[in-house]
Amino acid sequence: MTVSLGGRLEGSVLPSPVLDISGLRISYLDQNGPRTAVHGIDFSVFPGEVVALVGESGSGKSSTAQAIIGLLPENGRLESGNIRLNRLEIAGWSQKRLDGIRGSVISLVPQDPGNSLNPVRTIGKQVAEILVIHGKASGAAADARAIELLERVGLNQPALRAKQYPHELSGGMKQRVLIAIAIALKPSLIIADEPTSALDVTVQKHILDLIDELRREFGTAVLLVTHDLGVAADRADRLIVLKQGRIQEQGPTTNILTNPQSAYTHRLLADAPSLNVRQRRVAAVAKAEHGKAGDDIIVVEGLVQDFGRGGKDKGLRALDNVSFRVRRGTTHALVGESGSGKTTTIRSVAAFQKPTAGKVIVDGLDLSAPPRETLRLLRKKIQLVYQNPFGSLDPRQTIAGIVEEPLLNFEPIARAKRAEIVASTIEKVGLPLDVLQRRPHALSGGQRQRVAIARALVLNPQILILDEAVSALDVTVQAQILSLLDTLQRDLGLTYLFVSHDLAVVRQISDTVSVLNGGKIVESGVVEDVFEHPQSAYTRELIDAIPGKKHPLHASRSTLTNSGNI
Repeated sequence: MTVSLGGRLEGSVLPSPVLDISGLRISYLDQNGPRTAVHGIDFSVFPGEVVALVGESGSGKSSTAQAIIGLLPENGRLESGNIRLNRLEIAGWSQKRLDGIRGSVISLVPQDPGNSLNPVRTIGKQVAEILVIHGKASGAAADARAIELLERVGLNQPALRAKQYPHELSGGMKQRVLIAIAIALKPSLIIADEPTSALDVTVQKHILDLIDELRREFGTAVLLVTHDLGVAADRADRLIVLKQGRIQEQGPTTNILTNPQSAYTHRLLADAPSLNVRQRRVAAVAKAEHGKAGDDIIVVEGLVQDFGRGGKDKGLRALDNVSFRVRRGTTHALVGESGSGKTTTIRSVAAFQKPTAGKVIVDGLDLSAPPRETLRLLRKKIQLVYQNPFGSLDPRQTIAGIVEEPLLNFEPIARAKRAEIVASTIEKVGLPLDVLQRRPHALSGGQRQRVAIARALVLNPQILILDEAVSALDVTVQAQILSLLDTLQRDLGLTYLFVSHDLAVVRQISDTVSVLNGGKIVESGVVEDVFEHPQSAYTRELIDAIPGKKHPLHASRSTLTNSGNI
């Protein structure tokens, strides 16, 4: 009998699973006692197979992965269940005993490469360490093998990289180092816990391609933990959908994506931008293309920004002759990889820095050499919403105090009137009034981002700069925030300057787009034109790297959208 696992693994008999989980139950001890996070789940992963655990924050994905490799936090506890690795029961093993199989039989590629490498040890020594610990090599032989591994994962100049420290490498380079450590001993199972969530779309593709290549070469099984349905659609043979520690459904990826059985999976798929190509509002696109002359609320012309030591030494040219215009009431996106110039551009538009050359005009205000009063006027016209709702709100203040604060920086307003404005603004962003006396730690990530938007809106600005404002959010919360932004734009006539490396989100929310590469604009225009008919090789590379594009679900929904049925 021939069997097929997710269309990749075929053979005459069903192989034994590398990982077999049954009845897994995990709890955490907090101030209110034990809290169950994973409720008796069952699944298996076979040799050479990629299985994705998907779901929102709090679904139990990372807890499951941590329990398998024995790295639950101190307050975490494996209550019951079986964890069989190559038929060997490892549940309840001591840390010392687990150390014997970590790296050799089971490896972890963690989410944050910045916090996963030792900052005071060279890259080469950190890769060699796994070989030394397991007695596979030592001294010069271990160092030489470390360089081979760095070359294997695609790092250029591996001998040089081996001598460098983590801070000297980019995020993508550091993630490749972690993969080198994970594959050093050719383990049976790699757990990849959100391995690309912090990376640019093209770097993400290269990392996932690398993991897939190594899986095919070594027959390694991969447990992929991700909240990105596009990544799961592209890379996984099977999906396991988790919600609040319970499996909603599991099965072959194509089956689940094309015929989901649970309401929760339906919602996840509907909220995933990379799996849903949606036409932008026709009226908005028409306005972006044909709006009346002179209705550009943001005008950037020939913007140049140098960072250096002054004098004849120009140092780094971060922006080189950047020009674009944004029509009132529309959304213009700035996209590109890290270092492309996105953040430098918005800092100039917000007058946080003075350009080396060029012109920035915001609603008629020329910011080339703004006097203090012009800056005060600008702060009421334009406000920022930052990426991380956990870091942008003062944990010591109440929500009322956070939203009220901008009002205190301008003309005096009576306390009662301020309270009225704050309450009205909180209601505009869809939050109940009882959050006003709470502090940020008591709110979810989505609620905190709504507070950040309320704080930006309280001065009745005309422009919001959204700096990766949804990138830190789960797909469903992200969809809710994008819907909120759409409603606010229609109701209040807001203009958005939207900065993102997530091109699927850009396509969903934006009317026009400028693509930045190395501080220069390589392409600009109406978002559908740029996505459907990219003119530059760099833009084509960015678009080709969007996860989920190659899955049949994307193509079928794109066809329906373009025919007007969605």
